[in-house]
Amino acid sequence: MSAFTGAVRPVLFRLGGGDAEKAHEFTLSRLASLGARTRALLSSRYAVPAPVEAFGVRFPNPVGLAAGMDKNGVALPAWPALGFGFVEVGTVTAKPQPGNDKPRLFRLRDSEAVINRMGFNNAGAAALATRLAELGPLGVPLGISLGKSKVTPLEEAVEDYLTSYNLLHPYADYIAVNVSSPNTPGLRTLQDKSALAALLAALVGEKPVLVKIAPDLTEPAIAELLEVCLAHGAAGVIATNTTLSRDGLAATDQPRAGEAGGLSGRPLTERARKIVHFVHEETGGRLPIIGVGGIVEPDDATRMFDAGAALVQLYTGFIYRGPALVRAAAKAYATAGEKATP
Repeated sequence: MSAFTGAVRPVLFRLGGGDAEKAHEFTLSRLASLGARTRALLSSRYAVPAPVEAFGVRFPNPVGLAAGMDKNGVALPAWPALGFGFVEVGTVTAKPQPGNDKPRLFRLRDSEAVINRMGFNNAGAAALATRLAELGPLGVPLGISLGKSKVTPLEEAVEDYLTSYNLLHPYADYIAVNVSSPNTPGLRTLQDKSALAALLAALVGEKPVLVKIAPDLTEPAIAELLEVCLAHGAAGVIATNTTLSRDGLAATDQPRAGEAGGLSGRPLTERARKIVHFVHEETGGRLPIIGVGGIVEPDDATRMFDAGAALVQLYTGFIYRGPALVRAAAKAYATAGEKATP
């Protein structure tokens, strides 16, 4: 048991009477307030050098923070100190939006899972651009996840994404195109061939553009999506987003199964790994993959790498296991690399 799971997590899980979003906001506030000396101490404990290169970007280690944890980039300097080799902020939209009604974030503790229906709550692309300009270099690669504003009609989606891209790409090492969240009406239709082709045609250019896909797609649908990615210059794929499935929940968590939104965490582990493997095999390794979904143990990350992921991201696993998981996953990757070197 780590210090986080034994002492910190129980306190966080009690905050606000068990309100997961209040605990999230409290955590971001505390991380944002960390001084340089504290960050240096944390880094000495959690940072693991295990360099890797993907889509032309050099990463100090392949374990990143997934989008959704720090949508507005309020705690950016803290994440590298907790061991992350890269950070993805957002999902951000062209227009500021409050997201869906609360409550909208739920822990399913026995399943080590989370259901969210946040709805891209964020301060907007212009606000994030201002924050990033003031912050300066992060020290690790920064990904920026873009989504469609809820009020923007689907037929105007390309212009909406392009507005965010133009404001934010100067600060990004890569751009993630989120067309797979289940919490914005109609968004997943942008994974369709013609819609995705139009979107990539507008965005591919100055910075690597990765497409984030849903775990609920069939293999033929994924194969078609990959053809579009390869034909239109996508730099890689992020597999996967949250799922609408409720398979694999513990019996004690079944009362929460009816909550609307995307499920993440342990029930998604095997599905996400299989999709990473399918993408890798289908493309012959031509599209680098960021594997995300259900990484709760270091071995989950190792199996993602074995399936073909170049990088991995944590979200729900970090909520339940804390920074010790970041360190352990990076160490496992480094150790595997050492064993593979003659």
